[in-house]
Amino acid sequence: MPELPENEAQRLTLERECLNRTVVKAERGDNIAHIDLPGGNQLARFEGHRFTETRRHGKNIFLGSKSGPWITVHLGMSGWLTPYDAPEREPDHTKFRIVFEGDRRLAFRCPRKLGHVRVVEDPDEYIAAHKLGPDALAIDRETFTAFIGGSKAAIKSALTDQNRIAGIGNLWSDEILFQTGLDPARKGSDLDSEKLDSLFDTMRLNLSKGVDVEADYARLPKDWLIPNRKDKADCPRKGCGGSLTHRKVGGRTAYFCPVHQS
Repeated sequence: MPELPENEAQRLTLERECLNRTVVKAERGDNIAHIDLPGGNQLARFEGHRFTETRRHGKNIFLGSKSGPWITVHLGMSGWLTPYDAPEREPDHTKFRIVFEGDRRLAFRCPRKLGHVRVVEDPDEYIAAHKLGPDALAIDRETFTAFIGGSKAAIKSALTDQNRIAGIGNLWSDEILFQTGLDPARKGSDLDSEKLDSLFDTMRLNLSKGVDVEADYARLPKDWLIPNRKDKADCPRKGCGGSLTHRKVGGRTAYFCPVHQS
């Protein structure tokens, strides 16, 4: 599932490619049963409208203007927003599109239909209504360490709780724990203040790097987990000598090194 770095890369794409263009129409695509999309009356509100701002909070992307309305997109497991210019071919599995004046188009591709597009009046109201936690790159150290340190859940489960910390999912929680040397099943309440501080710093460093490279994994350091994340691969940590493995933690598959993560 796309996580904070992927969603920030998408926000930047929208900022570069889709702002200050007049909307001719916003419409649903094909084969849209069982996917959450706006109705015709909501979509009609965007005709003649111009998007002037983008925002992101955790895994939620917002496209709109100060006076509204806004579109919010959640990519789900396989969704992606793709700007293109007619007469280029539209991406397959397009469930929603925006047609701008001229050739520019924006397609929401969502093969598994697990994402959504919604019309909202205000991003902050939407975030509050859905009880999303602070964004993982905006949460302060005190709030983070109080939550993780007070949690009796597995650290991986705590890091991926969107109601407490928004934006971290399966992949990046594994990276953060790999670099801090923590077993994903260990309880947050078992960590001392030094470990909690290290976890916070590593989270900020990892996610910031993911944002810097716009979620292009080929540009991540070779000694990170993500470029090597497969069962029985050699642990890329210098001097470790272990092999990567995986197991279920809180219903999610966690990849880790049992030698240096404890």
